[in-house]
Amino acid sequence: MQKTLTPLLTFCAELDLRDEVAAQQALEAAYPFGGDFVRSLGVRMKREAEAGTLCDRGQPPVQWSRVFSASEETCGFSADAVLMSSPGPRHRHPEGEIDLCFAIDGDPLFDDHSPGWVVYGPDSVHVPTVAGGTMLILYLLPSGAIEFLEA
Repeated sequence: MQKTLTPLLTFCAELDLRDEVAAQQALEAAYPFGGDFVRSLGVRMKREAEAGTLCDRGQPPVQWSRVFSASEETCGFSADAVLMSSPGPRHRHPEGEIDLCFAIDGDPLFDDHSPGWVVYGPDSVHVPTVAGGTMLILYLLPSGAIEFLEA
């Protein structure tokens, strides 16, 4: 999947995540949620999750997997995939986080956001929460930086 994501990762490396709204708008403009790139990525991720090759750790309601670690080839991003239908662990994003959320069933919201792009700026903290259904989420982390916190 890393090679598939290379154009997106190159684009993300230029985003200023300190302005979450502008970064989210830029992502939607360059990689529309209803566009071919994102749609085909969603189909691939769903197929791999169903086959058990993606999100193969943990148990429902939160399953995950590391797609790739941060490296020069990934423009410094790591990628995780998470299949969830409830809150996950509270954490901090030292350098920010870019999420691409796909609905699997129901009418899910991720932290009150509909399926699509969600951006968190540097030093943001949250309990990632899916309510109203199940989502499959691609998490892109600059430098692979994430800090899990006590609830």
